[in-house]
Amino acid sequence: MTTATLTIDPGFRVGPVDPRLFGSFVEHMGRCVYTGIHELGHPDADERGFRGDVLELVRELGPTIVRYPGGNFVSGYRWEDGIGPVEDRPRRLDLAWRALESNRVGVDEFVAWCRSAAVEPMLAVNLGTRGVREAVELLEYCNHPEGTYWSDLRRSHGAKEPHDVRVWCLGNELDGPWQIGQKTATEYGRLALETAHAMRRVDPRVELVACGSSNTRIPTFATWEAAVLAECYDVVDHVSLHHYADPTGRSLAERLAGSAELDRAIEDIVATADHIGARRKSRHRLGVAVDEWNVWYQAGFGGEAALDWAEERRLIEDTYDVADAVVVGSLLVTLLRHADRVSIACQAQLVNVIAPIRTEPGGPAWRQTIFHPFAQAAAHARGEVLLLEPQVPSYDAGEHGDVPLLDATATYDEDSGALTLLAVNRSTTDALDLTAQLRGFPGHRLIEATALTAGTAPEAARTTNTASAPDAVVPVRNERARLADGRLEVSLPPVSWNVVRLGPDPHRAPPDAR
Repeated sequence: MTTATLTIDPGFRVGPVDPRLFGSFVEHMGRCVYTGIHELGHPDADERGFRGDVLELVRELGPTIVRYPGGNFVSGYRWEDGIGPVEDRPRRLDLAWRALESNRVGVDEFVAWCRSAAVEPMLAVNLGTRGVREAVELLEYCNHPEGTYWSDLRRSHGAKEPHDVRVWCLGNELDGPWQIGQKTATEYGRLALETAHAMRRVDPRVELVACGSSNTRIPTFATWEAAVLAECYDVVDHVSLHHYADPTGRSLAERLAGSAELDRAIEDIVATADHIGARRKSRHRLGVAVDEWNVWYQAGFGGEAALDWAEERRLIEDTYDVADAVVVGSLLVTLLRHADRVSIACQAQLVNVIAPIRTEPGGPAWRQTIFHPFAQAAAHARGEVLLLEPQVPSYDAGEHGDVPLLDATATYDEDSGALTLLAVNRSTTDALDLTAQLRGFPGHRLIEATALTAGTAPEAARTTNTASAPDAVVPVRNERARLADGRLEVSLPPVSWNVVRLGPDPHRAPPDAR
């Protein structure tokens, strides 16, 4: 039997949960947009072509902010192609994914869809093949009320009120040799500085995200951030970080430790940014926007150069199993554990392309296994993240080194009294008996405990959800959870994502009641 202990105390806090930690990402790539969120002629499509069945699942998933339109796509994108009468929009070659882009969906349609989904839009500007002028014109189109060329053009297209987009990405992955318009760090840093200055003159309320490294294994990791931020530190609000956990060729034990690299990367980027701030004697403190993250079987993708020109092709539509869902849960735990510095996070992508939601053209939409940890965390992680220091054995996770069997965090909403424990058991064979001391929460009761798991059979970790079996993997009630005398005891199954919810007992008077 494996055991773990921890103390959950409201006096030890990491930082507030920014709702934008539960963001997502829509790129013009594969079938994310067309036959994903949008499909003309689908039985569930509205008059604009947006699929109602997908919209319903998006609302259930619970993202708060959605990044658009890329991704690699944005570095060759002319945003003006996607406005005005749809029948007049040009068809273009998308050089990023060797695709034919119809431009049936553009900024106006996307923002309208965001309003329907009750999410905040987060737009990226093209700093690969374009620059300052195009960025400020897009901002003027979106945010200026009226009385100028671009704002009046938006109004003529039916959007009388400004789109009021607050968060803007200054390009995408411009450190990467695969990027259209790749730049050196100094080139990009100067361009980001100039673009930020100009955009703030149009709308000083905007939040700006500078491009950080595209991944942690690129040779310029951290040196890129240092050079970029040396140019633009004081005019941006966040620096981006992208992370994909690749299960390809790894053992189950190694896969389950996939969040360890993200944990280190966040700490490295924070240290780099703070070093630049110290050098500049700046009181400004940057947030980290992990605006692309997920599990991606990346080694199995042959690259865009091998693709033929096509429209609405199936592209990296990974099918996720139980183990992948557990890793996604662990990645969410990591993001929350760094809530003092991680300001925005976007799971990539929303539909079909390495996504929690899958669709068939003209057919159904369903939840992948990774849908569930995101939906549960987005629904229940509220208030402030609490500092946890579990006492638990570690195991050898190969390239990740020694990794604890338990990966956990907790959030506490002081207004409602809601306390949520999010926990992953990385053991591939044994349940983990967790004891949590809750002396700081007198009068609380156990509301619900759930586990998403495959059980003890090794092959069960490969169980997936499909169109024909959309609920093969769902969270189930954990009957082995109890709360007594200020102590929570719960048994976490092997290879599992667990959520334990507690709250004030309405039938008990608060301890300080007279």
